[in-house]
Amino acid sequence: MNTPVRIIIHGASGRMGQALLRLAGERPEIQVVAAVSRKVAARVVDGVPQFASSELGGVPEFDAAIDFSLPEAFDAVLATCRSRRAALVSGTTGLSASQQEELHAAATEIPVLWSANFSLGVAVLSDLVERAAAALSGWDCDIVESHHVHKKDAPSGTALALGASAERGGAAPRYASLRAGDIVGEHLVQFASLGERIELVHRATNRDIFARGALHAASRLAGRAPGEYRLRDLLG
Repeated sequence: MNTPVRIIIHGASGRMGQALLRLAGERPEIQVVAAVSRKVAARVVDGVPQFASSELGGVPEFDAAIDFSLPEAFDAVLATCRSRRAALVSGTTGLSASQQEELHAAATEIPVLWSANFSLGVAVLSDLVERAAAALSGWDCDIVESHHVHKKDAPSGTALALGASAERGGAAPRYASLRAGDIVGEHLVQFASLGERIELVHRATNRDIFARGALHAASRLAGRAPGEYRLRDLLG
């Protein structure tokens, strides 16, 4: 049997961190060696060693870190990954321009992946959108995203990422946003011309898909050559 990939979960007390800890047991190729959060109530929880953010430098050796924290905590986990020569998978939002520059710089030393959405289905959708845009020159491109009523940003980060894929294919996307009920997330990318249209849709019904995608990414990114990766690079 292959040796499991050793990961740490940074931002373990948050909603994504808790989902990652809960779902990591589904993946025998992964071993969580540390959970890192701002405060620690117990040293070991369900067999996983717990570390406070201030103790990040003392975590056991690891192959990849999964980071869903806050911008003010991001610099420390990036620095730790660089010093340990470990991969970094991050979904922390709100990074400053300087932090993004540091992430680009780190990619010359370690493999890094930052994404606004860790759904494997959205990764496939992104690829399909780019290919469709390249094949359908001159067609209208519209992206409609729907989320729950509490989501404040619009368009969503995922919609903008899909728009970037469309732009790489040569399209000029337009955006529309809906906020209703408890919708987890729905993204429709439509290409339309005279007499016909194509619709590419992804619907999320459970937030666990994002944690599963991040775990998949960490297991595939560990041990890779330095560079900036996309989730779609790690499919299959």
